[in-house]
Amino acid sequence: MITQAEIDAGDIDPVETREWIDALVSTKEMGGEGRARHILKALMDTAKVEGLVTSEQPFSLYRNTIPAEQQSPYPGNLEIENRLTSIMRWNALATVVRANEAYGGLGGHIASYASAAEIFEVGFNHFFRARTEEFGGDLVYYQPHSAPGIYARAHLEGRLSREQLDNYRQEVGGNGLCSYPHPWLMPDFWEFPTGSMGIGPLNAVYQARYMRYLDARGLADTTDRHVWGVYGDGEMDEPESIAGLTLAAREGLDNLTFIINCNLQRLDGPVRGNGQVIQELEALFIGAGWNVIKVLWGSEWDEIFARDKDNVLLSRFAETVDGQYQNLGAKDGDYNREKFFNADPRSAALVAHMTEAEINKLKRGGHDLRKLHAAFAAAKAHKGRPTVILAKTKKGYGMGGAGESRMIAHQAKKLNTDALYQFRDRFGLPMSDEDVEKIRLYTPEPDSEEMVYLRERREALGGYIPVRVRKAPEASKAKVPDLEKYAKFALQADGKEMSTTMAAVRMMGGMLKDKSSGPRLVPIVADEARTFGMDNLFRQVGIYAPDGQLYEPEDAGSMMYYKESESGQLLEEGITEAGALSSWVAAATSYSIHGMPMLPIYIYYSMFGFQRVGDLIWAAADQRARGFLLGATAGRTTLSGEGLQHQDGTSHLIAATIPNCRSYDPAFAYELAVIMDHGTKRMMEEQIDEFYYITVMNENYAQPSLPAGSEEGIIKGLYKLDSQGSDTAKARVNLVGSGTILLEVIAAAKILDSEFGIASDIFSATSFSELSRDAEETARQNRFNPRGAPRQSHAQQLLGTQAPVVAATDYVRAVPQMIAQHLPQRFVALGTDGFGRSDQRTNLRAFFEMDRQNIALAAIEALVRDGKIDEQVQKDALKKFGMSAGKPAPWTV
Repeated sequence: MITQAEIDAGDIDPVETREWIDALVSTKEMGGEGRARHILKALMDTAKVEGLVTSEQPFSLYRNTIPAEQQSPYPGNLEIENRLTSIMRWNALATVVRANEAYGGLGGHIASYASAAEIFEVGFNHFFRARTEEFGGDLVYYQPHSAPGIYARAHLEGRLSREQLDNYRQEVGGNGLCSYPHPWLMPDFWEFPTGSMGIGPLNAVYQARYMRYLDARGLADTTDRHVWGVYGDGEMDEPESIAGLTLAAREGLDNLTFIINCNLQRLDGPVRGNGQVIQELEALFIGAGWNVIKVLWGSEWDEIFARDKDNVLLSRFAETVDGQYQNLGAKDGDYNREKFFNADPRSAALVAHMTEAEINKLKRGGHDLRKLHAAFAAAKAHKGRPTVILAKTKKGYGMGGAGESRMIAHQAKKLNTDALYQFRDRFGLPMSDEDVEKIRLYTPEPDSEEMVYLRERREALGGYIPVRVRKAPEASKAKVPDLEKYAKFALQADGKEMSTTMAAVRMMGGMLKDKSSGPRLVPIVADEARTFGMDNLFRQVGIYAPDGQLYEPEDAGSMMYYKESESGQLLEEGITEAGALSSWVAAATSYSIHGMPMLPIYIYYSMFGFQRVGDLIWAAADQRARGFLLGATAGRTTLSGEGLQHQDGTSHLIAATIPNCRSYDPAFAYELAVIMDHGTKRMMEEQIDEFYYITVMNENYAQPSLPAGSEEGIIKGLYKLDSQGSDTAKARVNLVGSGTILLEVIAAAKILDSEFGIASDIFSATSFSELSRDAEETARQNRFNPRGAPRQSHAQQLLGTQAPVVAATDYVRAVPQMIAQHLPQRFVALGTDGFGRSDQRTNLRAFFEMDRQNIALAAIEALVRDGKIDEQVQKDALKKFGMSAGKPAPWTV
């Protein structure tokens, strides 16, 4: 008989449908799952050929991927591990609550770790392997809001003191714990900064890929090492979180596993109130090519599923949206029976024998150690693709009415006494009422079952984590080549024309040829190698491709053909600045993470660096990265034809805000060579935790040779290049320029001398940020040391205190103005504020009023204001240059 449901579903022959279903079930029972899947694949392939496949989203039913009968016996002691999990959960809660009780407003998060505690404990007890002398260790990217739980475990392990937990989020006085994973602030503990949502997932993908790169090039054995990342479902909305998914699948990164803590709730409410985020994520990851394992329901559900022959529960799950799941999660068993199970008589019958308390104890899969272990083990065993585990949890698990599955869970910083009692009782913690009321940390005796077990499990996995290594072993260091070996052409340029971009690429090629340090260089581009003249590196070192080159390139007959290789050295990332920067971070921290110091050089359009992926660069600073960032085709008037979106006038201003970033804007190839040599030695030999941002230009001009004795000034940020005019001139001015605009400054000096009889001293400012830092430190020392004559900053020593200063750059005026407050004389800054334009360089520089004529006019005006020359000189200059007053600045119109 045809049922109404079948008619509603449009099934005109339900008997035939049942025969197909029975045949599939029979195939599974007789031939096994593999045979059944083969039949399904064959049918699907045929359906595709026949055009029958619809565009429905590729996700499975709302149930666990691994059936109960396929779970292996649990390899640990469930009773002890559950007790340890409860202790961690309490101590994490206590750490945050105690801090906020004592010092209101410190913040912190309770609910995230409460939902993820079982996930972390399965990892810590069975999968997360530490670094040993024989093994490089696994890498774990921790969900940042779960940091209190990681601290709680480290405390039981004896690695963090009670005083440190008491000083949670109180770092200024020392011996405190930072809010999130920050390697800069806890350099012996955290390895990866994940506090900015989305950066952790992207960095983890490129870290797993970089490990394969190291192995393929024979630099480190990373064969058995694994990258684990624990993230939130809400975090997956960040574009960066999903930006690397297809790369991971395309390159078969089966050394990578994501565990998404699907507690269904972000900061303000449900992640997908009217949908199902787990199903959405499954479709996303399947589409990207990942292996997906869902852990949705705990072991208490197994018996119910076994009796559900009509799959009623799956139907009920499919029609329940996440907002309702959250509501059900926040309510008791009686409410769940009435609102969920009783909505269908068949599902009501499945739980008719259960009490409200038993219904209330039906756990989500992410809180079941057995279900999670099966998923972790399957992920680790899966080959050929990365795996994501979607673990369904409750945000604020255990917090009861104070936060479990509630909208306010993320903001919860305090719990009242009743809620604390409920927490203790729910998890069976052996704590007195006084212990609970005073929110004391709970630490079992050192010889207790829990502590012995905890130590044994970590010993079996190689030791405790997270642990960060500050420096690479001495044996792993490579000797930095002499500057003359790879940059002699720049040091002795003798007027040869070239751009600083060309010089940088040529130096890179020379460094790659060095037998000691050459293999440690990691050239990185984001699909712009030809733009920057780096296509010669295709043939020289090859482009890294894990599968080699499976095709004959179109340009195979040329000298610089597109050569992909399994052992290629160049990382050509495609159009993804975020991905390229993530590769750079992996290589830039290789000294710590892999004990293998590398020198990554990422060259890119400068506009698409700090402005586009500044958050990633800041995370690199937090992670103590070492390497070079080359902002190419830099400046607002140097890249003449590209216009507003491509012209960079701000990167040096942003770079100056990052404490361990040293930024330079060299005008000449010899300056670039000196800076590169200095930085390479600092990072590779001295192992200083800093990185270098250097802007290079595409403007060709005559390159002078290195002036004797200028090296120190180049590194400090300022040196005297030349003087123009006689000592008997009627007035004198200091002219300062950086990058290509130094040429305009030199030309302005000649105009001042020949047309107006004004002498000038010409200075090259390779780094206004370095000058500013030196001046700030000098001022601070003077402030705290009132005795004796005040010290002078490097800028003041060179520029004096009398002659006015005119400083011009291809960046916004705020860049040279960084040093203005530290000089007592008149200071005029010229730059490129406003939006960029497309035009020729000469026209652009006149438009922004920082070309040679405007520099000369600014110098004249400064001397007039100082009473050094007559105002008539300024009037004559305006007439001579064809300028007039009263017009608004062109860039403001």
